[in-house]
Amino acid sequence: MKYRFADRMDKPHRSFVTEILKVTEDPEMISFAGGLPNPRFFPVEEIVDATAKVMARDGQGILQYSTTQGYLPLRDYIARRYREKKGLQLSAENILITNGSQQGFDLIGKVFLNKGDGILLERPAYHGAIQAFGMYQPTFETVPLLEDGIDPELLDSSCRIAGMKLLYTVPNFQNPSGLTYSDARRGEVARILGRHDLMLVEDDPYGELRFRGEHLPTLRSYLDSTLLLGTFSKTVAPGLRLGWACAERQVIEQLTYGKQATDFHSNNFAQRVLHQYLIDNDVDAHIAVLTAAYKEQAERMLSAIAAHFPPEIRYTRPEGGMFIFATLPDGLSALKLFDLAAREKVAFVPGQAFHPYGVGGDDCLRLSYSTSDGETIAEGIRRLARV
Repeated sequence: MKYRFADRMDKPHRSFVTEILKVTEDPEMISFAGGLPNPRFFPVEEIVDATAKVMARDGQGILQYSTTQGYLPLRDYIARRYREKKGLQLSAENILITNGSQQGFDLIGKVFLNKGDGILLERPAYHGAIQAFGMYQPTFETVPLLEDGIDPELLDSSCRIAGMKLLYTVPNFQNPSGLTYSDARRGEVARILGRHDLMLVEDDPYGELRFRGEHLPTLRSYLDSTLLLGTFSKTVAPGLRLGWACAERQVIEQLTYGKQATDFHSNNFAQRVLHQYLIDNDVDAHIAVLTAAYKEQAERMLSAIAAHFPPEIRYTRPEGGMFIFATLPDGLSALKLFDLAAREKVAFVPGQAFHPYGVGGDDCLRLSYSTSDGETIAEGIRRLARV
């Protein structure tokens, strides 16, 4: 049979990283490729306790269908945390529980994007968002990142391009660059988007993982119409597949309709267990342990890079999160470097993965320090430096 796939499948934005991760299945490989949380800090015993507690109290209820918008006490918890930590005046009605941030991207595409609509992305941009938005066949435009955030002049001019609908941004410890928007740049971006009446999508998976400097306001603090995405994947455990979208009620209503057509609701069992874990434990103390570990690992990688990399290679110095982004001298290819590095049993993600259509970024690479201990980081950087 000749299958007649939808037009959108002609040139899907395949996951570059998924292909690269196949290389890391070699047990001798030191991988700086996957942007994964360190499983050493997953709260296994606490999750076991939370599961036993909710099953004993309401086993039938948590195994039943639930509401599309999500478990109300969990949404209340997220809204309250935003009020207390960020000063955002939100309620549970502003929160939709999703299957990780990735479903948030898909719902945004489903609800807001027609074929050919314009999306502004940071350059470089998170590959998972490129892949998810790409399924809805938009036109991508990219605006370069500077050390303190997206280039405001080029952002302003790009907003004037006909058909532009939204800007997708990761302002805290951006994936892949590790860069963070300054407070001033956040306000400037919000003013530009408000002036042009474009939707601002703020993805904040890493915001609580700050290990240097002061926490900064959300972009939503400056622009109420901002659609804010969050996740428990980086602070609790990614296997739960629970994140959320935060927006004005009319937006949440439309996203809820879109989600209902996809999966009825996110995993009710996982939501109930997660909520029990959150109310039974000191989440801030848990996050403090994570950030201390990631700080130590980041500093170990930065020290090894400074000691062993050729001086012509430039690299970012993150204030939090999981990533360092390196730029090679002109004329050198990160894809070719990847093949050579694989022979030395060390892996990273080439920069092309973070550009729409795979065009651009050939001289860049992303290094993740989150899952490796200090000795492994030092050895991996030595191997990469030899290449």
